[in-house]
Amino acid sequence: MTLAYHTPLSTDEQHRLGISPPQPLAMADQVRFSELDALNHVNNAVYMEWFERLRVRYVQEIGISGYDRTNDPRIVIRSGSIHYIQEMRMDENYVVTCGCSAFRNTSFSLNQQLWSGGTKRAQFDCIVVLLTPDGSGRMAIPDAVRQRFTDIDHATSEG
Repeated sequence: MTLAYHTPLSTDEQHRLGISPPQPLAMADQVRFSELDALNHVNNAVYMEWFERLRVRYVQEIGISGYDRTNDPRIVIRSGSIHYIQEMRMDENYVVTCGCSAFRNTSFSLNQQLWSGGTKRAQFDCIVVLLTPDGSGRMAIPDAVRQRFTDIDHATSEG
């Protein structure tokens, strides 16, 4: 299978790559030399960059923010936890996934995973909070986004 980089992967493509269960958004790329550390494997900080890159795309695709409008909410990670499972090396193809597992009025839980060769290599779970554009208070998740969380991500409403 030819792997398309920087293009959302379908459910079928995710299945073929061993990603189970498939996630609402998944995109592939390849490890670059500049992402390696002195031990010749991917630097831990790079994983966070990969997760952030897809998280920004996810937020854009679900309609929370275009990151270019003055009335868009500020998107803040309140807390997060990363679990490194297996190292990554030069030229490995990988897929980063993203999906919402639960949401409240102004915050939601995201689960992100990193897969390579049919094996989960890392996982990042975080809680994202929406703030008003000036950062003075919290902002409610729009109804259309809440519906998408339920219908597509199969997320649970927690109130």
